[in-house]
Amino acid sequence: MRPAPPDPAEPGRPAEPVATEAPTADLPVPRQLPAALRHFAGRAAEVAALTELLAESAGPPGAVLISAIGGTAGIGKTALAVCWAHQVADRFPDGQLYVDLRGFDPTGPATGPEQALRDFLEALAVPAERIPVGLAARAGLYRSLLAGKRVLVLLDNAHDADQVRPLLPGSPGCLVVVTSRNQMPTLVAEMGAYPLVLDPLPGPEARELLGRRLGPDRVAREPEATDRIVAASAGLPLALAIVAARAATHPDFRLARLADELGDTRASLDGFAGAETGIDIRTVFSWSLRNLDPASARLFRLLGLHPGPDLSVTAAASLAGRAVPEVRRSLATLARANLVTEHTPGRYTLHDLLRAYAAEQAGPDDSDPARRAALGRLFDHYLHTAHAADLLVHRHRDDISLPPAQPGAVLPDLADGAEAWSWLTVEHRVLLAAVTQAVATGFDVHAWQLAWTMNTYLDRLGAWQDQSTAQHLALLAASRVGDRNGQARAHRNRAIACLRLGEFDEAHHHLRQSLDLYGALGDRVGSARTQLNLGILAERRGRYPQALHHARRAFDLFDAVDHAAGRANALNNIGWYHIQLGDHRRALGYCQQALVEQQRVGNRYWQAHTWDSLGTAHHHLGDHRQAVDCYEQALALWREAGERYHEATTLTHLGDTRHATGAAVPARTAWQQALDILDRLGHPDAEQLRSRLCTEVEARVRADAGCAPDGSPP
Repeated sequence: MRPAPPDPAEPGRPAEPVATEAPTADLPVPRQLPAALRHFAGRAAEVAALTELLAESAGPPGAVLISAIGGTAGIGKTALAVCWAHQVADRFPDGQLYVDLRGFDPTGPATGPEQALRDFLEALAVPAERIPVGLAARAGLYRSLLAGKRVLVLLDNAHDADQVRPLLPGSPGCLVVVTSRNQMPTLVAEMGAYPLVLDPLPGPEARELLGRRLGPDRVAREPEATDRIVAASAGLPLALAIVAARAATHPDFRLARLADELGDTRASLDGFAGAETGIDIRTVFSWSLRNLDPASARLFRLLGLHPGPDLSVTAAASLAGRAVPEVRRSLATLARANLVTEHTPGRYTLHDLLRAYAAEQAGPDDSDPARRAALGRLFDHYLHTAHAADLLVHRHRDDISLPPAQPGAVLPDLADGAEAWSWLTVEHRVLLAAVTQAVATGFDVHAWQLAWTMNTYLDRLGAWQDQSTAQHLALLAASRVGDRNGQARAHRNRAIACLRLGEFDEAHHHLRQSLDLYGALGDRVGSARTQLNLGILAERRGRYPQALHHARRAFDLFDAVDHAAGRANALNNIGWYHIQLGDHRRALGYCQQALVEQQRVGNRYWQAHTWDSLGTAHHHLGDHRQAVDCYEQALALWREAGERYHEATTLTHLGDTRHATGAAVPARTAWQQALDILDRLGHPDAEQLRSRLCTEVEARVRADAGCAPDGSPP
């Protein structure tokens, strides 16, 4: 018979070494998992990932498997972990252990690993008098008891790796699931933990969750209201649960009424308030902020001022008015706390409800002047960087004068046109949102100038609806500050978007307004460019003599101020309109003059226009080989500039020339490439080209069948 162990409390007697011996008697099987959530929905991919990890535990002996489930507050970490644990509980015949580590609970201290181990040992039937008093001894006994066993251990709401590490068993048959609002890079690096970060629920899964809670019939009766509730909840299960609880409590309330309430309070979190702290979204979010350092907490509050959808480190540094390395560290802190997500390297986002919470925090904790200064630095960052990018993309553009950037605004250097285009592409949606926010917050000069800097990029990309919207806001902003130059530019740029979209009456209105403003300002270059646009509008309406008149008027205005690049552009347009009028030989002369001048000043974008004009003139003169060469030159330059619409136009012309020479397959290839571009742009010209392709295919089928051109049999 083994001697009885000493009393751990007996003075002078070390209890720990003896107590680490595991009892030999059979252990009871602990079943500590909380009840599974009845309305759990979605997360199929995450459940599959956890199950795949479990399959690894059936393989050769090795280290204990650990899954670290992370994500922001209210994202459903515990619900996923508990529901999945119940699904696989039968694979762990030796039991399931659970502890809430209370890593973010404001009502009391976190559960320390020493206390958690005591609870686990009691669940494993270790008598109280045999539980050691020290952390190391308790952890040793715990590992001894689980040796050779298959036990699932769920460590919920952990704060950090130090809280988790002593609770890890040593048996390869065990699996540990950890949930935390903080990322656990130490567990991943040291213990090989499998990180599983939860994103907001996608729309279908969010709707399924509402259906589970409210009944599928109620959700199906009001699909539009359901979609609005899902959108307002930002895919956050806690937010959906709060709304669903209110709807379930009032079964006579239409979902549309609840959706309206959420819409009325979308700038705040009032629609997601609960009577208890555990289901009040503000309270739940606040728990994640408690342990932030002051600099990171201030940055989080300032992120509520950012228009979204995401931001770079330099934009965050501009908001905070701090050095980039310091802000990068604060962003890493916020990412570890799952208050922001680094969704691509160097770019951060936070979902709409967290953004609203951050904005609310900025109110009481930061003064209005400080918040406005932060916005000013942010807009300076975007305006000055976008301006630099625009001039790298289109260096012959008529420039504007920017107000100086405020101290603290970070202005990254862009090396060349390719880097500038890449920056504009990444920041596309952010810049549009910044224009809207600048107008809403009274930064009118920033608003119209930022819209101006984006115009070339949006036009070449074919984002004409975005272009039109931005210029509408630019016109509003420039008008409010009485800037006639800004108004003239916004009118003309809005007209360009209208031209692309086929809104000719609207385009004419804006061009006339622009021409009047430029005339009052005495700006001949601006007037000349507007005359070129009026010529394009007349051409699109089939009024070729009128188009030629506008092009000649533009030439005279450019010539009066010796604007060589503008004069060359006008010469090309004059040549193009001669092509439309059937005077191809004369057109060739004008376009050749234009090309020489454009090559002299280095305007490669307008060289592409002129090469296309030359190709069309040669095509009509019957010099098809020369026409193809010209089109190939134009295509290379269009692709260099990222100009998709004009690339499609030149491809169409190339297809016409190939078809005229009897090269049916190359013609169809060129037309199809053009159609693919136009379809991506959503341009109305696509239908005309599609009809041409269909006609060509039908003709080829009839020819292959030996039919006559009218389709009759031979």
